[in-house]
Amino acid sequence: MKIGELSGRTGASVRALRYYEEKGALSPGRTPSGYRVFSDSDIDKVAHIQTLLAAGLGMDLIGEILACLSGGSLLLDDCRERLEAERRRITGDIDQLIQTRSLLDELLGATRGPTRRDTAEPSVA
Repeated sequence: MKIGELSGRTGASVRALRYYEEKGALSPGRTPSGYRVFSDSDIDKVAHIQTLLAAGLGMDLIGEILACLSGGSLLLDDCRERLEAERRRITGDIDQLIQTRSLLDELLGATRGPTRRDTAEPSVA
């Protein structure tokens, strides 16, 4: 499939797909006239790239991770340490976000004022 079709099937822009290729994460074939040709397996690869980007990983690390994939799911032992380090970093980020949310909850609880009272004067009959 050509780049426009891959874009349509993955939701990634053509520009993003070219960037993924530039970073070595995608390696399309080429037609004799120079058009990029992608395979169906590139759809899954783009999904992996988008997931890893959304998790805050950079393209250089994503390239390393994708190089670790063999047959679509088998991780090579050389990559394990790097992936574990990245997992620890993400876990730390999650822990920090949880602490921040707790602090915000405390601040919101402390800033709740007294319930509003009816300030109108009672009528005298």
